[in-house]
Amino acid sequence: MLGILSFAGFTILVAIIAYLATRKTDENSSDGYFLGGRSLTAGVIAGSLLLTNLSTEQIVGLNGQAYTEGLSVMAWETLAAIAMVVTAIFLLPRYLKGGITTVPQFLEKRYDTATKTITSALFLTGYVVVLLPVILYSGAVAISTMFDVSQLLGVSDTTALTICVWGIGIIGSIYAVFGGLKAVAVSDSINAIGLLLGGLLIPVFGLLAIGDGSIFDGLNILVDENPNKFVSIGGPENSVPFSTIFTGMMLVQLFYWGTNQQIIQRALGAKNLKEGQKGLLLASFLKILGPLIVVLPGIIAYHLFKGELEVPDQAYPALVNAVLPEYLVGFFAAVLFGAILSSFNSVLNSSVTLFGIDIYKQHINPEATEKTVVKYGKMFGIILAIAAMMIAPLIAKAGSLFAYLQEVNGIYSIPILTIIVVGYLTKRVPAIAAKIGIISGSLLYIISQFILQPRFDEYPHFLHVMAILFILNIIIMLVIGKIMPRDKDFELEYTKQVSIEPYKYVKQVGIAICLLVIGIYIYFAQ
Repeated sequence: MLGILSFAGFTILVAIIAYLATRKTDENSSDGYFLGGRSLTAGVIAGSLLLTNLSTEQIVGLNGQAYTEGLSVMAWETLAAIAMVVTAIFLLPRYLKGGITTVPQFLEKRYDTATKTITSALFLTGYVVVLLPVILYSGAVAISTMFDVSQLLGVSDTTALTICVWGIGIIGSIYAVFGGLKAVAVSDSINAIGLLLGGLLIPVFGLLAIGDGSIFDGLNILVDENPNKFVSIGGPENSVPFSTIFTGMMLVQLFYWGTNQQIIQRALGAKNLKEGQKGLLLASFLKILGPLIVVLPGIIAYHLFKGELEVPDQAYPALVNAVLPEYLVGFFAAVLFGAILSSFNSVLNSSVTLFGIDIYKQHINPEATEKTVVKYGKMFGIILAIAAMMIAPLIAKAGSLFAYLQEVNGIYSIPILTIIVVGYLTKRVPAIAAKIGIISGSLLYIISQFILQPRFDEYPHFLHVMAILFILNIIIMLVIGKIMPRDKDFELEYTKQVSIEPYKYVKQVGIAICLLVIGIYIYFAQ
Protein backbone atom coordinates (compact mmCIF):
# COMPACT_ATOMS: atom_id res chain seq x y z
CA MET A 1 0.00 0.00 0.00
CA LEU A 2 2.89 2.38 0.82
CA GLY A 3 4.36 1.70 -2.63
CA ILE A 4 1.06 2.45 -4.39
CA LEU A 5 0.61 5.72 -2.46
CA SER A 6 4.12 6.97 -3.27
CA PHE A 7 3.58 5.98 -6.90
CA ALA A 8 0.34 7.97 -7.09
CA GLY A 9 1.77 10.97 -5.24
CA PHE A 10 4.83 11.40 -7.45
CA THR A 11 2.84 10.92 -10.66
CA ILE A 12 0.26 13.55 -9.66
CA LEU A 13 3.01 16.00 -8.64
CA VAL A 14 4.69 15.76 -12.06
CA ALA A 15 1.34 16.31 -13.81
CA ILE A 16 0.64 19.46 -11.75
CA ILE A 17 4.08 20.94 -12.44
CA ALA A 18 3.76 20.22 -16.18
CA TYR A 19 0.34 21.90 -16.22
CA LEU A 20 1.56 25.02 -14.38
CA ALA A 21 4.61 25.32 -16.66
CA THR A 22 2.54 25.23 -19.84
CA ARG A 23 -0.43 27.46 -19.00
CA LYS A 24 0.97 30.33 -21.07
CA THR A 25 1.51 28.22 -24.19
CA ASP A 26 -1.09 28.88 -26.87
CA GLU A 27 -2.37 25.39 -27.64
CA ASN A 28 -4.37 26.68 -30.59
CA SER A 29 -1.19 27.89 -32.28
CA SER A 30 0.52 25.18 -34.33
CA ASP A 31 3.94 26.54 -33.31
CA GLY A 32 2.96 26.59 -29.64
CA TYR A 33 1.35 23.14 -29.73
CA PHE A 34 3.70 21.21 -32.02
CA LEU A 35 7.03 22.86 -31.06
CA GLY A 36 6.33 24.31 -27.62
CA GLY A 37 6.59 27.82 -29.06
CA ARG A 38 10.23 27.12 -30.05
CA SER A 39 11.27 28.05 -26.51
CA LEU A 40 12.95 24.89 -25.19
CA THR A 41 16.26 25.36 -23.38
CA ALA A 42 19.29 23.05 -23.35
CA GLY A 43 18.37 21.44 -20.02
CA VAL A 44 14.79 20.74 -21.06
CA ILE A 45 15.94 19.36 -24.43
CA ALA A 46 18.54 17.08 -22.82
CA GLY A 47 16.15 15.75 -20.18
CA SER A 48 13.39 15.26 -22.70
CA LEU A 49 15.71 13.49 -25.18
CA LEU A 50 16.98 11.11 -22.52
CA LEU A 51 13.59 10.20 -21.14
CA THR A 52 11.98 9.92 -24.57
CA ASN A 53 14.54 7.25 -25.42
CA LEU A 54 15.02 5.72 -21.97
CA SER A 55 11.69 4.00 -21.55
CA THR A 56 10.68 0.47 -20.70
CA GLU A 57 11.37 -0.89 -24.19
CA GLN A 58 14.97 0.13 -23.41
CA ILE A 59 15.09 -0.64 -19.69
CA VAL A 60 13.16 -3.91 -19.83
CA GLY A 61 14.22 -5.03 -23.31
CA LEU A 62 17.92 -4.16 -23.17
CA ASN A 63 18.37 -5.51 -19.63
CA GLY A 64 16.71 -8.68 -20.89
CA GLN A 65 19.36 -8.93 -23.60
CA ALA A 66 22.14 -8.12 -21.10
CA TYR A 67 20.81 -10.91 -18.86
CA THR A 68 21.49 -13.31 -21.73
CA GLU A 69 24.52 -11.77 -23.46
CA GLY A 70 26.23 -9.31 -21.13
CA LEU A 71 27.99 -6.03 -21.83
CA SER A 72 28.19 -6.32 -25.63
CA VAL A 73 24.63 -5.01 -25.99
CA MET A 74 25.75 -1.64 -24.59
CA ALA A 75 26.38 -0.63 -28.24
CA TRP A 76 22.73 0.44 -28.43
CA GLU A 77 23.42 3.03 -25.70
CA THR A 78 27.03 4.19 -25.94
CA LEU A 79 27.14 4.57 -29.74
CA ALA A 80 24.07 6.79 -29.52
CA ALA A 81 26.37 9.46 -28.08
CA ILE A 82 28.34 9.63 -31.33
CA ALA A 83 25.17 9.89 -33.41
CA MET A 84 23.94 12.75 -31.22
CA VAL A 85 27.22 14.59 -31.73
CA VAL A 86 26.85 14.21 -35.52
CA THR A 87 23.28 15.53 -35.26
CA ALA A 88 24.36 18.54 -33.20
CA ILE A 89 27.18 19.52 -35.56
CA PHE A 90 25.82 18.67 -39.01
CA LEU A 91 22.03 18.13 -39.03
CA LEU A 92 20.50 20.51 -36.49
CA PRO A 93 21.97 23.68 -38.07
CA ARG A 94 20.28 22.77 -41.35
CA TYR A 95 16.95 21.94 -39.70
CA LEU A 96 16.79 25.25 -37.82
CA LYS A 97 18.07 27.25 -40.79
CA GLY A 98 15.12 26.02 -42.87
CA GLY A 99 12.57 26.57 -40.07
CA ILE A 100 11.69 22.88 -40.19
CA THR A 101 8.77 21.66 -38.03
CA THR A 102 8.87 18.03 -39.18
CA VAL A 103 11.59 16.01 -40.91
CA PRO A 104 9.30 15.33 -43.92
CA GLN A 105 9.03 19.12 -44.36
CA PHE A 106 12.73 19.18 -45.27
CA LEU A 107 12.07 16.43 -47.80
CA GLU A 108 9.31 18.55 -49.35
CA LYS A 109 11.73 21.45 -49.77
CA ARG A 110 14.49 19.20 -51.08
CA TYR A 111 12.35 16.94 -53.30
CA ASP A 112 8.58 17.49 -53.54
CA THR A 113 5.26 17.18 -51.71
CA ALA A 114 4.69 13.55 -52.70
CA THR A 115 8.01 12.53 -51.12
CA LYS A 116 7.03 14.29 -47.90
CA THR A 117 3.65 12.55 -47.83
CA ILE A 118 5.15 9.08 -48.42
CA THR A 119 7.69 9.65 -45.64
CA SER A 120 5.05 10.91 -43.19
CA ALA A 121 2.90 7.86 -43.96
CA LEU A 122 5.88 5.56 -43.33
CA PHE A 123 6.63 7.24 -40.01
CA LEU A 124 2.99 6.99 -38.92
CA THR A 125 2.71 3.34 -39.98
CA GLY A 126 5.85 2.43 -38.05
CA TYR A 127 4.65 4.33 -35.00
CA VAL A 128 1.20 2.73 -34.79
CA VAL A 129 2.19 -0.83 -35.78
CA VAL A 130 5.54 -1.12 -34.01
CA LEU A 131 6.71 1.62 -31.68
CA LEU A 132 3.59 2.68 -29.76
CA PRO A 133 2.45 -0.92 -29.07
CA VAL A 134 5.97 -1.96 -27.95
CA ILE A 135 6.15 0.97 -25.52
CA LEU A 136 2.73 0.13 -24.09
CA TYR A 137 3.45 -3.59 -23.84
CA SER A 138 6.87 -3.23 -22.17
CA GLY A 139 5.49 -0.63 -19.76
CA ALA A 140 2.57 -2.85 -18.87
CA VAL A 141 4.91 -5.80 -18.22
CA ALA A 142 7.00 -3.68 -15.83
CA ILE A 143 4.10 -2.12 -13.90
CA SER A 144 2.11 -5.36 -13.76
CA THR A 145 5.11 -7.33 -12.46
CA MET A 146 6.27 -4.74 -9.92
CA PHE A 147 2.81 -4.31 -8.35
CA ASP A 148 1.64 -7.89 -9.01
CA VAL A 149 -1.53 -6.47 -10.55
CA SER A 150 -3.01 -9.89 -11.33
CA GLN A 151 -3.06 -10.84 -7.64
CA LEU A 152 -4.00 -7.34 -6.51
CA LEU A 153 -7.12 -7.32 -8.71
CA GLY A 154 -7.76 -11.06 -8.70
CA VAL A 155 -7.50 -11.42 -12.48
CA SER A 156 -5.38 -13.43 -14.91
CA ASP A 157 -1.92 -12.25 -16.03
CA THR A 158 -3.29 -11.52 -19.51
CA THR A 159 -6.13 -9.39 -18.13
CA ALA A 160 -3.74 -7.56 -15.80
CA LEU A 161 -1.48 -6.80 -18.75
CA THR A 162 -4.42 -5.45 -20.78
CA ILE A 163 -5.57 -3.25 -17.88
CA CYS A 164 -2.07 -1.76 -17.56
CA VAL A 165 -1.82 -1.19 -21.32
CA TRP A 166 -5.06 0.79 -21.39
CA GLY A 167 -4.23 2.68 -18.19
CA ILE A 168 -0.86 3.81 -19.55
CA GLY A 169 -2.35 4.58 -22.95
CA ILE A 170 -5.19 6.73 -21.63
CA ILE A 171 -2.98 8.78 -19.27
CA GLY A 172 -0.30 9.18 -21.93
CA SER A 173 -2.87 10.31 -24.48
CA ILE A 174 -4.09 13.05 -22.15
CA TYR A 175 -0.52 14.36 -21.80
CA ALA A 176 0.40 14.18 -25.48
CA VAL A 177 -2.87 15.03 -27.21
CA PHE A 178 -4.10 17.81 -24.94
CA GLY A 179 -0.83 19.20 -23.58
CA GLY A 180 1.29 19.59 -26.69
CA LEU A 181 5.07 19.34 -26.92
CA LYS A 182 5.90 21.71 -24.07
CA ALA A 183 3.81 19.77 -21.54
CA VAL A 184 5.52 16.57 -22.66
CA ALA A 185 9.01 18.13 -22.55
CA VAL A 186 8.57 19.67 -19.07
CA SER A 187 7.22 16.44 -17.53
CA ASP A 188 10.05 14.57 -19.29
CA SER A 189 12.69 16.80 -17.70
CA ILE A 190 11.30 16.24 -14.20
CA ASN A 191 11.01 12.50 -14.71
CA ALA A 192 14.51 12.36 -16.23
CA ILE A 193 16.03 13.43 -12.90
CA GLY A 194 13.98 10.83 -11.02
CA LEU A 195 14.80 8.14 -13.56
CA LEU A 196 18.55 8.76 -13.39
CA LEU A 197 18.48 8.67 -9.59
CA GLY A 198 16.04 5.77 -9.37
CA GLY A 199 17.70 3.89 -12.21
CA LEU A 200 21.08 4.08 -10.48
CA LEU A 201 19.54 2.80 -7.23
CA ILE A 202 18.73 -0.59 -8.80
CA PRO A 203 22.34 -1.64 -9.56
CA VAL A 204 23.45 -0.15 -6.21
CA PHE A 205 20.99 -2.26 -4.21
CA GLY A 206 21.74 -5.22 -6.48
CA LEU A 207 25.47 -4.99 -5.78
CA LEU A 208 24.75 -4.55 -2.05
CA ALA A 209 22.74 -7.79 -2.16
CA ILE A 210 25.58 -9.65 -3.90
CA GLY A 211 28.30 -8.21 -1.62
CA ASP A 212 26.43 -8.61 1.69
CA GLY A 213 26.24 -4.87 2.25
CA SER A 214 29.32 -3.79 0.29
CA ILE A 215 28.99 -2.32 -3.20
CA PHE A 216 32.65 -2.90 -4.06
CA ASP A 217 32.61 -6.48 -2.81
CA GLY A 218 29.45 -7.06 -4.82
CA LEU A 219 31.05 -5.65 -7.97
CA ASN A 220 34.19 -7.76 -7.50
CA ILE A 221 32.12 -10.91 -7.01
CA LEU A 222 29.96 -10.10 -10.03
CA VAL A 223 32.98 -9.55 -12.31
CA ASP A 224 35.02 -12.49 -10.96
CA GLU A 225 32.19 -15.01 -11.25
CA ASN A 226 30.82 -13.73 -14.59
CA PRO A 227 33.85 -12.52 -16.60
CA ASN A 228 32.22 -13.45 -19.92
CA LYS A 229 29.44 -10.93 -19.21
CA PHE A 230 31.87 -7.97 -19.09
CA VAL A 231 33.17 -8.04 -22.65
CA SER A 232 32.31 -5.12 -24.94
CA ILE A 233 33.16 -7.01 -28.14
CA GLY A 234 30.25 -9.15 -29.26
CA GLY A 235 30.97 -12.41 -31.08
CA PRO A 236 29.16 -13.82 -34.13
CA GLU A 237 26.65 -15.55 -31.85
CA ASN A 238 25.67 -12.31 -30.08
CA SER A 239 22.72 -10.10 -31.05
CA VAL A 240 25.24 -7.29 -31.68
CA PRO A 241 28.37 -8.80 -33.30
CA PHE A 242 31.31 -6.38 -33.19
CA SER A 243 31.37 -6.04 -36.98
CA THR A 244 27.83 -4.62 -37.02
CA ILE A 245 29.04 -1.56 -35.10
CA PHE A 246 30.71 -0.36 -38.29
CA THR A 247 27.78 -1.12 -40.59
CA GLY A 248 24.09 -1.00 -39.71
CA MET A 249 24.47 -0.03 -36.05
CA MET A 250 25.74 3.48 -36.78
CA LEU A 251 23.08 3.92 -39.46
CA VAL A 252 20.33 2.97 -37.02
CA GLN A 253 21.75 5.37 -34.43
CA LEU A 254 22.00 8.21 -36.96
CA PHE A 255 18.42 7.65 -38.10
CA TYR A 256 17.09 7.50 -34.56
CA TRP A 257 18.90 10.56 -33.16
CA GLY A 258 19.16 12.64 -36.31
CA THR A 259 16.02 12.07 -38.38
CA ASN A 260 13.38 10.30 -36.29
CA GLN A 261 10.54 12.77 -35.70
CA GLN A 262 9.81 11.71 -32.11
CA ILE A 263 13.42 12.49 -31.12
CA ILE A 264 14.48 15.40 -33.31
CA GLN A 265 11.26 17.29 -32.56
CA ARG A 266 12.74 18.25 -29.17
CA ALA A 267 15.75 19.89 -30.78
CA LEU A 268 13.52 21.52 -33.42
CA GLY A 269 11.73 23.24 -30.54
CA ALA A 270 14.97 24.87 -29.29
CA LYS A 271 14.90 28.64 -28.73
CA ASN A 272 18.06 28.87 -30.89
CA LEU A 273 20.79 26.69 -32.40
CA LYS A 274 23.12 27.23 -29.45
CA GLU A 275 20.59 25.84 -26.94
CA GLY A 276 19.73 22.96 -29.26
CA GLN A 277 23.39 21.95 -29.67
CA LYS A 278 24.11 22.23 -25.94
CA GLY A 279 21.04 20.11 -25.21
CA LEU A 280 22.14 17.40 -27.64
CA LEU A 281 25.71 17.37 -26.30
CA LEU A 282 24.56 17.20 -22.67
CA ALA A 283 22.23 14.34 -23.53
CA SER A 284 25.01 12.54 -25.43
CA PHE A 285 27.34 12.74 -22.43
CA LEU A 286 24.67 11.43 -20.07
CA LYS A 287 23.89 8.71 -22.61
CA ILE A 288 27.34 7.21 -21.94
CA LEU A 289 26.12 6.46 -18.40
CA GLY A 290 23.16 4.56 -19.88
CA PRO A 291 24.67 1.05 -19.48
CA LEU A 292 24.57 1.52 -15.69
CA ILE A 293 20.78 1.62 -15.98
CA VAL A 294 19.97 -0.56 -19.00
CA VAL A 295 22.78 -3.15 -19.02
CA LEU A 296 24.34 -3.66 -15.58
CA PRO A 297 21.04 -4.59 -13.84
CA GLY A 298 20.54 -7.39 -16.38
CA ILE A 299 23.96 -8.85 -15.51
CA ILE A 300 23.21 -8.52 -11.79
CA ALA A 301 19.88 -10.31 -12.33
CA TYR A 302 21.70 -13.12 -14.16
CA HIS A 303 23.97 -13.60 -11.14
CA LEU A 304 21.26 -13.35 -8.47
CA PHE A 305 18.77 -15.61 -10.24
CA LYS A 306 21.53 -17.97 -11.47
CA GLY A 307 20.35 -17.61 -15.06
CA GLU A 308 17.14 -19.53 -14.28
CA LEU A 309 14.52 -16.97 -15.38
CA GLU A 310 12.33 -18.45 -18.11
CA VAL A 311 11.69 -15.08 -19.79
CA PRO A 312 14.76 -12.78 -20.02
CA ASP A 313 12.55 -9.68 -20.39
CA GLN A 314 11.39 -10.27 -16.80
CA ALA A 315 14.93 -9.78 -15.47
CA TYR A 316 14.60 -6.08 -14.65
CA PRO A 317 11.20 -5.98 -12.90
CA ALA A 318 12.12 -9.19 -11.03
CA LEU A 319 15.37 -7.58 -9.85
CA VAL A 320 13.50 -4.46 -8.68
CA ASN A 321 11.16 -6.58 -6.58
CA ALA A 322 14.04 -8.64 -5.20
CA VAL A 323 16.48 -5.89 -4.10
CA LEU A 324 14.60 -2.60 -3.70
CA PRO A 325 13.14 -1.78 -0.23
CA GLU A 326 9.35 -1.71 -0.25
CA TYR A 327 9.16 2.01 0.53
CA LEU A 328 11.18 2.77 -2.64
CA VAL A 329 9.28 0.47 -4.98
CA GLY A 330 6.40 2.94 -5.34
CA PHE A 331 8.72 5.88 -6.05
CA PHE A 332 10.70 3.93 -8.63
CA ALA A 333 7.53 2.61 -10.24
CA ALA A 334 6.32 6.22 -10.54
CA VAL A 335 9.60 7.23 -12.18
CA LEU A 336 9.45 4.25 -14.50
CA PHE A 337 5.84 5.11 -15.25
CA GLY A 338 7.02 8.60 -16.17
CA ALA A 339 9.56 7.07 -18.55
CA ILE A 340 6.86 4.93 -20.12
CA LEU A 341 4.60 7.96 -20.55
CA SER A 342 7.50 9.97 -21.96
CA SER A 343 8.18 7.63 -24.85
CA PHE A 344 4.48 7.07 -25.50
CA ASN A 345 3.78 10.83 -25.31
CA SER A 346 6.68 11.64 -27.60
CA VAL A 347 5.69 9.20 -30.33
CA LEU A 348 2.03 10.22 -30.10
CA ASN A 349 2.84 13.94 -30.14
CA SER A 350 5.12 13.42 -33.15
CA SER A 351 2.35 11.48 -34.89
CA VAL A 352 -0.12 14.29 -34.27
CA THR A 353 2.43 16.77 -35.63
CA LEU A 354 3.09 14.71 -38.77
CA PHE A 355 -0.61 14.23 -39.46
CA GLY A 356 -1.66 17.80 -38.69
CA ILE A 357 1.03 19.58 -40.70
CA ASP A 358 2.10 17.11 -43.39
CA ILE A 359 -1.21 15.41 -44.21
CA TYR A 360 -4.26 17.34 -42.96
CA LYS A 361 -2.98 20.84 -43.78
CA GLN A 362 -1.29 19.69 -46.99
CA HIS A 363 -3.88 17.40 -48.56
CA ILE A 364 -7.20 17.49 -46.70
CA ASN A 365 -7.80 21.15 -45.85
CA PRO A 366 -5.10 23.51 -47.20
CA GLU A 367 -7.13 26.55 -46.06
CA ALA A 368 -7.41 25.35 -42.45
CA THR A 369 -6.54 27.78 -39.67
CA GLU A 370 -3.89 26.85 -37.09
CA LYS A 371 -6.67 26.16 -34.56
CA THR A 372 -8.36 23.75 -36.97
CA VAL A 373 -5.08 21.94 -37.74
CA VAL A 374 -4.44 21.44 -34.03
CA LYS A 375 -8.04 20.27 -33.47
CA TYR A 376 -7.90 17.56 -36.14
CA GLY A 377 -4.38 16.61 -35.13
CA LYS A 378 -5.70 15.89 -31.63
CA MET A 379 -8.57 13.80 -33.04
CA PHE A 380 -6.09 11.76 -35.08
CA GLY A 381 -3.93 11.28 -31.97
CA ILE A 382 -6.86 9.80 -30.06
CA ILE A 383 -7.59 7.32 -32.88
CA LEU A 384 -3.91 6.38 -33.10
CA ALA A 385 -3.68 5.81 -29.34
CA ILE A 386 -6.72 3.52 -29.34
CA ALA A 387 -5.27 1.48 -32.22
CA ALA A 388 -1.94 1.11 -30.39
CA MET A 389 -3.68 0.00 -27.19
CA MET A 390 -5.51 -2.71 -29.13
CA ILE A 391 -2.32 -3.99 -30.81
CA ALA A 392 -0.03 -3.88 -27.73
CA PRO A 393 -1.18 -7.11 -25.97
CA LEU A 394 -0.42 -9.09 -29.15
CA ILE A 395 3.32 -8.37 -28.80
CA ALA A 396 3.60 -10.99 -26.04
CA LYS A 397 4.06 -13.52 -28.87
CA ALA A 398 6.90 -11.61 -30.59
CA GLY A 399 9.84 -13.18 -28.71
CA SER A 400 12.74 -10.94 -27.62
CA LEU A 401 11.20 -7.50 -27.16
CA PHE A 402 14.21 -5.33 -27.99
CA ALA A 403 15.37 -7.47 -30.92
CA TYR A 404 11.85 -7.40 -32.37
CA LEU A 405 11.70 -3.62 -32.13
CA GLN A 406 15.07 -3.00 -33.77
CA GLU A 407 14.60 -5.45 -36.62
CA VAL A 408 11.09 -4.35 -37.61
CA ASN A 409 12.07 -0.66 -37.44
CA GLY A 410 14.40 -1.28 -40.38
CA ILE A 411 11.40 -1.33 -42.72
CA TYR A 412 11.20 2.45 -42.60
CA SER A 413 14.36 3.68 -40.83
CA ILE A 414 16.99 2.96 -43.48
CA PRO A 415 14.93 4.10 -46.52
CA ILE A 416 14.14 7.42 -44.80
CA LEU A 417 17.76 7.90 -43.70
CA THR A 418 18.92 7.19 -47.27
CA ILE A 419 16.87 9.91 -48.93
CA ILE A 420 17.77 12.44 -46.20
CA VAL A 421 21.51 11.76 -46.54
CA VAL A 422 21.38 12.00 -50.34
CA GLY A 423 19.25 15.13 -50.03
CA TYR A 424 21.85 16.82 -47.83
CA LEU A 425 24.96 15.72 -49.69
CA THR A 426 23.77 16.33 -53.26
CA LYS A 427 22.07 19.22 -55.04
CA ARG A 428 20.83 17.73 -58.33
CA VAL A 429 19.27 14.34 -57.40
CA PRO A 430 15.56 14.63 -58.39
CA ALA A 431 12.36 13.81 -56.52
CA ILE A 432 11.72 10.65 -58.55
CA ALA A 433 14.97 9.21 -57.15
CA ALA A 434 13.75 9.76 -53.59
CA LYS A 435 10.42 8.07 -54.28
CA ILE A 436 12.11 5.05 -55.87
CA GLY A 437 14.70 4.93 -53.07
CA ILE A 438 12.21 4.95 -50.22
CA ILE A 439 9.83 2.43 -51.80
CA SER A 440 12.57 0.06 -52.98
CA GLY A 441 14.32 0.28 -49.61
CA SER A 442 11.21 -0.74 -47.70
CA LEU A 443 10.24 -3.54 -50.10
CA LEU A 444 13.77 -5.01 -50.31
CA TYR A 445 14.09 -5.05 -46.52
CA ILE A 446 10.72 -6.77 -46.11
CA ILE A 447 11.68 -9.39 -48.73
CA SER A 448 15.08 -9.92 -47.08
CA GLN A 449 13.99 -10.29 -43.46
CA PHE A 450 10.55 -11.84 -43.71
CA ILE A 451 10.77 -13.97 -46.86
CA LEU A 452 14.41 -14.90 -47.54
CA GLN A 453 15.86 -15.04 -44.01
CA PRO A 454 13.54 -17.80 -42.68
CA ARG A 455 14.58 -20.04 -45.60
CA PHE A 456 18.34 -19.97 -44.94
CA ASP A 457 20.30 -21.35 -41.98
CA GLU A 458 23.17 -18.92 -42.62
CA TYR A 459 21.97 -15.39 -43.33
CA PRO A 460 23.57 -11.95 -42.81
CA HIS A 461 22.74 -10.14 -39.57
CA PHE A 462 19.87 -7.69 -40.01
CA LEU A 463 22.22 -4.77 -39.24
CA HIS A 464 24.50 -5.87 -42.10
CA VAL A 465 21.43 -6.13 -44.34
CA MET A 466 20.52 -2.55 -43.44
CA ALA A 467 23.99 -1.33 -44.44
CA ILE A 468 23.89 -3.25 -47.74
CA LEU A 469 20.48 -1.82 -48.64
CA PHE A 470 21.57 1.67 -47.57
CA ILE A 471 24.50 1.59 -50.00
CA LEU A 472 22.37 -0.01 -52.74
CA ASN A 473 19.68 2.66 -52.42
CA ILE A 474 22.25 5.46 -52.50
CA ILE A 475 23.70 4.02 -55.72
CA ILE A 476 20.22 3.78 -57.24
CA MET A 477 19.47 7.41 -56.34
CA LEU A 478 22.82 8.70 -57.62
CA VAL A 479 22.41 6.84 -60.93
CA ILE A 480 18.94 8.36 -61.39
CA GLY A 481 20.38 11.75 -60.51
CA LYS A 482 23.05 11.32 -63.17
CA ILE A 483 20.56 10.29 -65.85
CA MET A 484 17.83 12.84 -65.08
CA PRO A 485 19.14 15.58 -62.73
CA ARG A 486 17.16 18.50 -61.32
CA ASP A 487 16.93 21.61 -63.47
CA LYS A 488 18.83 23.67 -60.90
CA ASP A 489 20.83 23.16 -57.72
CA PHE A 490 18.91 22.88 -54.42
CA GLU A 491 19.60 25.63 -51.89
CA LEU A 492 18.16 25.67 -48.35
CA GLU A 493 17.00 29.20 -47.52
CA TYR A 494 17.41 30.71 -44.05
CA THR A 495 13.92 31.49 -42.68
CA LYS A 496 15.27 33.51 -39.69
CA GLN A 497 12.76 31.89 -37.30
CA VAL A 498 15.50 31.30 -34.74
CA SER A 499 19.14 32.33 -34.40
CA ILE A 500 21.51 29.79 -35.98
CA GLU A 501 24.68 31.02 -34.28
CA PRO A 502 26.35 27.78 -33.11
CA TYR A 503 27.63 26.90 -29.66
CA LYS A 504 31.30 27.92 -29.87
CA TYR A 505 32.64 24.74 -28.25
CA VAL A 506 30.38 22.30 -30.11
CA LYS A 507 33.21 20.60 -32.04
CA GLN A 508 35.62 20.36 -29.09
CA VAL A 509 32.98 18.89 -26.77
CA GLY A 510 31.75 16.56 -29.52
CA ILE A 511 35.24 15.17 -30.18
CA ALA A 512 35.80 14.64 -26.44
CA ILE A 513 32.56 12.65 -26.15
CA CYS A 514 33.49 10.46 -29.15
CA LEU A 515 36.94 9.74 -27.67
CA LEU A 516 35.32 8.80 -24.35
CA VAL A 517 33.06 6.26 -26.10
CA ILE A 518 36.04 4.71 -27.91
CA GLY A 519 37.97 4.56 -24.63
CA ILE A 520 35.15 2.65 -22.91
CA TYR A 521 35.13 0.07 -25.70
CA ILE A 522 38.88 -0.40 -25.53
CA TYR A 523 38.83 -0.75 -21.74
CA PHE A 524 36.26 -3.57 -21.80
CA ALA A 525 37.58 -5.30 -24.93
CA GLN A 526 39.06 -8.78 -24.45
